[in-house]
Amino acid sequence: MVMLITGEKGKGKTRHLIDKVNTEVKKVNGSIVFLDKSTKHMFELNNRIRLIDVSEFELKDPDEFAGFVSGIISQDHDLEQMYIDNILKLSQASDDQIEPMILRLEDIGKKWGVDFVIDISKDEKELSEKLREKIIISL
Repeated sequence: MVMLITGEKGKGKTRHLIDKVNTEVKKVNGSIVFLDKSTKHMFELNNRIRLIDVSEFELKDPDEFAGFVSGIISQDHDLEQMYIDNILKLSQASDDQIEPMILRLEDIGKKWGVDFVIDISKDEKELSEKLREKIIISL
């Protein structure tokens, strides 16, 4: 399953994402991964959450990003949830690549039993109907 937190830059999406992951870590039995563009939020996350600084891996496009996510899943068979902060920056996705990339992550999640919570710097109105159905918070 893919859940989206949407809103323009600076609206507080990351704060909602961090609050959600810190709440969910108390409920899950498996592991949780948080993908970010730096280690800035390391001390705001529960110590059971694995923070990965994606910027260290120099991903160039959404296909490389999907491969990166698949690699993480392949190494952690207990992975239940993955939180992705600022997916557009991490994946280098252009506007026309957003929907296919998120639907691809949804397929990966279904296959391996991983839920994704993603923040995306787009207003709800800028997303397709398919993606609007996945929004849990719109700022």
